[in-house]
Amino acid sequence: MEIEILYWYWLVFGMILILSEIFLASFTVLWFGLGAILVGLLSWVGIRPEIEYQLLMWATFSVGFTIAWFKWVKPMSGDRTMAGTSREAFLGERCLVIKAPADDARGTVRFSVPILGSDTWTCIAKEPVKVGDTVIVDDVHGNTIIVKPAVPQNETINRNVGE
Repeated sequence: MEIEILYWYWLVFGMILILSEIFLASFTVLWFGLGAILVGLLSWVGIRPEIEYQLLMWATFSVGFTIAWFKWVKPMSGDRTMAGTSREAFLGERCLVIKAPADDARGTVRFSVPILGSDTWTCIAKEPVKVGDTVIVDDVHGNTIIVKPAVPQNETINRNVGE
């Protein structure tokens, strides 16, 4: 006895799997549903192999979608904001000014190693700084860090006078 699975069986099965993702937190059942829908669409256009090959195609498509998601798509969707992160990751860190803050514009600093996913951050300076100065993070305000010179201006003058 030969079993014939019609194209719409695969489409319904795929939709059931995709809808079941609402109740599961794994985010992998979705890819198995898309694999079933792809087999259903291939059957609809006239590619109707035996049931064993349809199951093999479904498994292959599902695993392929899952691998593609975790290898290429998910890494690109990382959260790059500072929302909900700890400000302690920044406090006291040294960085280099690559764009000096002006009266009406924020500056940009670069850390030697990325902090919370990025090595460059916008900044506001407590004291005047210029490009190339080393600064220390003093506080965090939203997505902007507040910096101060690593060596305050008056200490630099005193050190040069004493030498």
